[in-house]
Amino acid sequence: MNIREFVPGDTEKVLEIWFEASRSAHWFLGDSLLRSLKEEVRNKYIPMAETWISEEHGELIGFISLIGNYIGALFVHPFHQGKGAGTCLIKKASSIKNELAVGVYEKNQRAQKFYKGLHFIETDSEIQSETSERVINMKLVS
Repeated sequence: MNIREFVPGDTEKVLEIWFEASRSAHWFLGDSLLRSLKEEVRNKYIPMAETWISEEHGELIGFISLIGNYIGALFVHPFHQGKGAGTCLIKKASSIKNELAVGVYEKNQRAQKFYKGLHFIETDSEIQSETSERVINMKLVS
């Protein structure tokens, strides 16, 4: 598995992975909302973030986007989940940041388990204004 910096040519594949993984992990938001967010991800969040790519055999399979020390996105294509790509991306992020923070939807139990397995701790929770969903805030201090 290779971790490398994002280049603009990765944009379409990153969006595809974001959408497919979001449909699986954030099923409760619905396809309509996710489709409406796609251009915002493309035009706002990707350009503002520091993004790292996970590749396997030359294929882009996942990514992590950092806004400062906040994990704005960590997505691995559903076909490649559970094989270590997410853990490698977190290790890369924690090697360049002193502390990492993330917000995870309460309904996304798999993501909560993933982060807790990597020693993230819950700090608080909040209701996300855009979705009215509860988000569990977590952090990792190295």
